[in-house]
Amino acid sequence: MRILVTGGTGYIGSHTTLELLQAGHDVVVMDNLANSSTESLNRVQELSGRTASFVQADLLDPQALEAIFAEHSPEAVIHFAGLKAVGESVAKPLHYYRNNVAGTLNLLAAMDRHDVRTIVFSSSATVYGASEEVPLVEDMPMDAVNPYGRTKEQIEDILADLGASDERWSIALLRYFNPVGAHESGRIGEDPTGVPNNLLPFVAQVAVGRREKVMVFGNDYNTPDGTGVRDYIHVMDLAAGHLAALDYIAARKGVKRWNLGTGNGSSVLEVLAAFSKAAGKDVPYEFAPRRPGDAAVSYADPSAARAELGWSAGRSLDDMCRDHWNWQKQNPQGYATQA
Repeated sequence: MRILVTGGTGYIGSHTTLELLQAGHDVVVMDNLANSSTESLNRVQELSGRTASFVQADLLDPQALEAIFAEHSPEAVIHFAGLKAVGESVAKPLHYYRNNVAGTLNLLAAMDRHDVRTIVFSSSATVYGASEEVPLVEDMPMDAVNPYGRTKEQIEDILADLGASDERWSIALLRYFNPVGAHESGRIGEDPTGVPNNLLPFVAQVAVGRREKVMVFGNDYNTPDGTGVRDYIHVMDLAAGHLAALDYIAARKGVKRWNLGTGNGSSVLEVLAAFSKAAGKDVPYEFAPRRPGDAAVSYADPSAARAELGWSAGRSLDDMCRDHWNWQKQNPQGYATQA
């Protein structure tokens, strides 16, 4: 198939683009490069031995979208493009609603005009909010607690309404848990702009010497070691989940929702221990007060994806930390090193 990948030079987008190319699909990558680099696509093409088309464009530019659909005639879309920092979304809610929600509306309108009605959407476990009930199951109510999560929730609502109104649409809503790791080659990985918002890239930057220590927010939760427990999933397992979802909806109409996680939780201290083992050195950390809105424990029930997609996450926490460290030590400054 010809697949348009929005946000395809970003972390999850680049790994999924690699999987798509290796599976024989033709790929058009669209990205505004606000939080990514074309170097990731260069390396994806090097790893796959195939080329992808690239268009630098923004979802807020309807004319650019029109040109992409007219020129490339994609048959399906995998939609990653969006802002994703929780703290920034609290400080700049209009920026997030405009970029994520309005941008998606522009994309869907262009798809509809060009009779492209197959889309895999990059959603998030943040739509469940701070639910203390685990494991999290797809039919639980959505209750996001910050503007970033609410943009994902609103886009899911829009897509659900669209699928209900027009039976020609095939829609997959993929709720990610905590993507980590990198391609085993170390050539592509996570390269956040500024201070990382997520645990693993921060730990990696401490291990490589870019930052002094990891701040562990809360050590008094009702968990085995007092630190928060999350469901971490290897980015290559996550990328494979997108291909499985695309294959499924390409042959079926309607709207489907799947959790993409391992179904197991790891605490912050367990992650630090696993990363220290991978790096061969202790990663320094310090305890800090809890952050408001953080749940003590959050992990997926991935059984629906296993049953319906034949997909499950196969890589362990040790695998995730090994591959993430392999990427970071080869690229201590991220893609800026051009290694």
